[in-house]
Amino acid sequence: MNRVQVLRSCLRNAGLVFSRADYCSLAVSSSSSSSCASSPRSPSVLTSTTVFDYQDNCVDSRNQPTVNLVAAKACVGSSPDEILISLAHDKVCNNIEASDDLVDKLLLRFKDDWKSALGVFRWAGLRPGYKHRPEAYDMMVDILGKMKQMDRMREFLEEMNRNHLVTLNTVGKAMRRFSGAGKWEDAVRMFDELGTFGLEKNTESMNLLLDTLCKEGKVEQARAIFLELKSHILPNAHTFNIFIHGWCKANLVDEAHWTLQEMKGHACRPCVISYSTIIQFYCSRYNFSKVYELLDEMEAQGCPPNVVTYTTVTVFSAQVTEYRGGFTTNSENGVSRM
Repeated sequence: MNRVQVLRSCLRNAGLVFSRADYCSLAVSSSSSSSCASSPRSPSVLTSTTVFDYQDNCVDSRNQPTVNLVAAKACVGSSPDEILISLAHDKVCNNIEASDDLVDKLLLRFKDDWKSALGVFRWAGLRPGYKHRPEAYDMMVDILGKMKQMDRMREFLEEMNRNHLVTLNTVGKAMRRFSGAGKWEDAVRMFDELGTFGLEKNTESMNLLLDTLCKEGKVEQARAIFLELKSHILPNAHTFNIFIHGWCKANLVDEAHWTLQEMKGHACRPCVISYSTIIQFYCSRYNFSKVYELLDEMEAQGCPPNVVTYTTVTVFSAQVTEYRGGFTTNSENGVSRM
């Protein structure tokens, strides 16, 4: 298949499914997974999001008056303890029955106010007949980490550990918040201490650490850790896809290509995610000669592009067409900026 045929195939396959407006919807709704069974995201949305970034609009209106009442009462204190005392001594709040739905709504309301969030969390935990779900604890960990309250987050994790509530999901949230705060060594330390939480060092937990580091631009540190671990923790396709994305994010595409070959050496077959991530990199730089080479390689390897791959190529091709007055052809890249 030559370049013209490839591009026509891209346009034809993408055009049957997506309009220009649909591209925007795809970018917003695509989930970020490096599993070979999933589709890659558009390059413009390859960023991590927390649960709070998309759940605000998904919460229904039940118990909303109660949420507003408790939220108003929680705003009077200047510390979590003051807020807890205020709520505990309020006659109206004492008649409120705590529920998972109420706590979730309050934590979402106070996602950017750790003092109020922790105050209402403590208050709800003392209500008769109510016990927090593990998910509520995880949300609280995320809030503390998001607001850079790392010492309090550590204390909260210790409390959770005493009650055997720490899961790999909890660890993942804490790792990402440590790394996002520039404390990537603490994220590594959490992995080293997994045993203290009753968790195992295995492929899943290793991938969680590597993904956290790569998304925060620490791909070389992630690589060094992987080299130490791979002798006793087997990597899988997800492991290598994490690195491919990390190398591309760091503008080190040659290492991404090398990772494709490394995958094969570990009996992991490169999949549509593997190739499409690199295609997204080349598309973002309008290097369509490399894009066509990879599309041909995918076909030769029995790994045909999927609709998201086609869409990526089509969108960037449309950008070149739309702004072709500001571009010139180049024998190496096919298209480049003037």
